[in-house]
Amino acid sequence: MSRIHEAFENHKAFIPFVTCGDPDLETTGKVVRALAEAGADLIELGIPFSDPTAEGPVIMGADLRALSNGVTTDLIFDFVRELRKDVKVPMVFMTYANVVFSYGTEKFMKRASDCGMDGLILPDVPYEEKGDFEGVCKKYDMDLISMIAPTSEERIQMIAKEAKGFLYVVSSLGVTGVRSDITTDIGALVSKIREVSDIPCAVGFGISTPEQASSMASLADGAITGSAIVKIIAQYGKDSPDYVKSYVRSMCEAVHKL
Repeated sequence: MSRIHEAFENHKAFIPFVTCGDPDLETTGKVVRALAEAGADLIELGIPFSDPTAEGPVIMGADLRALSNGVTTDLIFDFVRELRKDVKVPMVFMTYANVVFSYGTEKFMKRASDCGMDGLILPDVPYEEKGDFEGVCKKYDMDLISMIAPTSEERIQMIAKEAKGFLYVVSSLGVTGVRSDITTDIGALVSKIREVSDIPCAVGFGISTPEQASSMASLADGAITGSAIVKIIAQYGKDSPDYVKSYVRSMCEAVHKL
């Protein structure tokens, strides 16, 4: 069984996201350890990219700060290998097709697998084009995580049938970012998925409060938060791990008690 499935085994999962190298890799390491200690079930690590089309201004800013600080994909692989000495929580990379292509798809997957990553999310790769990556992911025992959006409609079940690891259910149209209201009928989306697959579903985009996390996780198998965490890191910089830990603990508690 995929290690990612373990994240959803005992209770609903809380999945935080951080951008590697913002403000620097040493701080990212402390933040990731804080996430694990706070109870995170699975962690998304963003590999920064200069044109992150799915991201709002918060994560885009983090990407640009990390890149301007000299963070590279190679440095991130070395960083994860070090992290894996003590962080046992399942982890997936989130980045863009161009990052993988320019590194070399086969080389990227091999290194990601070797350093202990469990999967990969590529938000700019539609279902129809996932073949460019899927075979190589499988070869190196990495789950290529599929995304389903409110606009996926008749493609929802097609995507769900072939999904690996977990399904990333996009709560709202547009880019990532904190939202005050989530109006998509997540329950209806998940029940369409359930007709064809029992793969875990986690809802992301716009979730920033324990109430939102609890509400979304109650309709699915987990909740994902990125921008709200990246904002805390932007605000406190090197001092952010403790602030992130207490925020994520409150999110985990809200989701785990369901």
